[in-house]
Amino acid sequence: MAPFPRKITDDPYGAAILIRRLISEQAPLYWRRYVSALTLMAVSAATTAATSYLVGQVINQAVNRDLSAIAFLSVVMVVLLVIGGFATYGHSVIMARISNAILASNQRRLFAKLMCESIGFFAKRHSSEFLARLTAGAKSITDVLNTLVNAVGRDLLTLLGLIGVMVYQDPVLSFIGLIVVPPAMLILRKLVKRIKGLALRQFTGTADILETMQESLQGIRTVKAFTLEQTMRERIDSNIAVVEQTSNKMARVANRSTPLMETLGGLAIAGCLFYGGSKVAQGAEAGAFLSFVTAFLMATQPAKRLARLNIDLNSQLVGARMLLEVVDSPASEQLDDDKPALQLTEARIEVSDVSFAYREAETVLNHVSFVAAPGTVTALVGPSGGGKSTVLALLLRFYEVTQGEIRIDGQAIDAVSRSSLRSQTALVGQDVYLFRDSVRNNIAFGRPGASDEEIIAAAKAACAHDFITAFPSGYDTPVGEHGTQLSGGQRQRISLARAFLKDAPIILLDEATAALDSESEKQVQIAIEHLCRNRTTIMIAHRLHTIAHADTILVVEGGAIVERGQHEELLARNGRYASFYRLQHFNAQKTPGTTTDAATDDPDPSLPQRAGSS
Repeated sequence: MAPFPRKITDDPYGAAILIRRLISEQAPLYWRRYVSALTLMAVSAATTAATSYLVGQVINQAVNRDLSAIAFLSVVMVVLLVIGGFATYGHSVIMARISNAILASNQRRLFAKLMCESIGFFAKRHSSEFLARLTAGAKSITDVLNTLVNAVGRDLLTLLGLIGVMVYQDPVLSFIGLIVVPPAMLILRKLVKRIKGLALRQFTGTADILETMQESLQGIRTVKAFTLEQTMRERIDSNIAVVEQTSNKMARVANRSTPLMETLGGLAIAGCLFYGGSKVAQGAEAGAFLSFVTAFLMATQPAKRLARLNIDLNSQLVGARMLLEVVDSPASEQLDDDKPALQLTEARIEVSDVSFAYREAETVLNHVSFVAAPGTVTALVGPSGGGKSTVLALLLRFYEVTQGEIRIDGQAIDAVSRSSLRSQTALVGQDVYLFRDSVRNNIAFGRPGASDEEIIAAAKAACAHDFITAFPSGYDTPVGEHGTQLSGGQRQRISLARAFLKDAPIILLDEATAALDSESEKQVQIAIEHLCRNRTTIMIAHRLHTIAHADTILVVEGGAIVERGQHEELLARNGRYASFYRLQHFNAQKTPGTTTDAATDDPDPSLPQRAGSS
């Protein structure tokens, strides 16, 4: 039997449930400020209602030609308006401060949650999605709460005060004026469902624009090299057109309430004017009628805002859902600081019968076993896609092994805390990531709080001090986004300096020289040799001459170790390693003066921060 369809109330992100959640989470934190704001809103509403009432009294005194009473009432009205103005200013400032605090809190909350996610979590998504959730999502929560508080404190209280004046002046006229409310509510309810879908499309379309923009700017070299400017323009034009079209639909649907309310309001005003005017013509008090009309006209704006409340809330709740879906989801990399810390004595790494698959039925590593002895260099070589980088990812617990076990000094790495494991491991990869900061701070990320002397010592050990001091600003030189102000060799040596500063007993090198020209490679190779000294090192390399000195070489192919030994031993065996080596040697002879797979990675020479050798 097919299951019953889930009720709307079962949806944890349904409008009503989500609103209750936001109120229950945020109101207790800022209740004093909310009480102050609501009090000031009540004062503002009271002054508005009193002003409409005084209009009638002024007219009555004018009919009686009592100038002193008119003067007194005019002064009272001015005082009321001044009090109302200060009350409006006060609650606006308080609400803004609450909004800023909630916005900052939810941005921190989302970022903290993202820091608890695994590498695999981010591999399935684009970073622009999280930018949209961080900005639009966090702002949506403040917008929802502001809309609710303003609806209750400003609009509802003002409307109730003005309705009180209307009923006091003439109950029958009040009934005529309010008879249009029920049909207006019925029609507005039909607009809400349409708004939800459009708001979601608008949010995802904005994320697509951010994605195209981010990829185009981060890959600007590729865009220029392959003359993709027009292609990227067409892509972002398409993204923008979708958002523009959706926004136009949103504007049409969301504002359909305006002509509706104006029409119904016009009918109500016409009915009131006809009935009230007839009564005045028959001798009724003109002041009461004018006071009623004033209150009625002043009530139209808060009434319109309250009529749109459901539409506005459902539009704003889309962003709130986007943020909370991430915050609420179970962390893919659960905090495990309660586990014991990794205690190193020798830094002996044992990989025992390890298998791993990123996706089911797509095995990447198949029963891999090896030992990286303390203070030695273990090199992983083989064709691309064989699983070499996966070994390093498993050692850092970016992913968890599917089968088997990895132990360091006899301790299973999944039984110790990740932070203790990673704090004693330094990773240097082919794709160096430098933050948009100074050279000094990028090195200092290896050990926050390190002194300048320690940073300089690390740079010297990485053969980076000379080119750094050649910059006009020295260690304070900005590196640019992703380090684009520096050459590939300079970026790599700064990443090595970061690893030196960390002073970890385990070093993981993932093709650290693959993207460098021969001159840069020599400098980086010298730094790597210094870094690996007396440390347990596992390195991946395609350039076999860079790992000829390794204590153990493992040939990884098809997710398995097919050969192991030292350089000379493997050459003498004339197996897969010897085949790779001969092929690289042959390619090198075809292009004299180069090393196999050599590449350059120089920045734009026009950039002002470029200095020193690569």
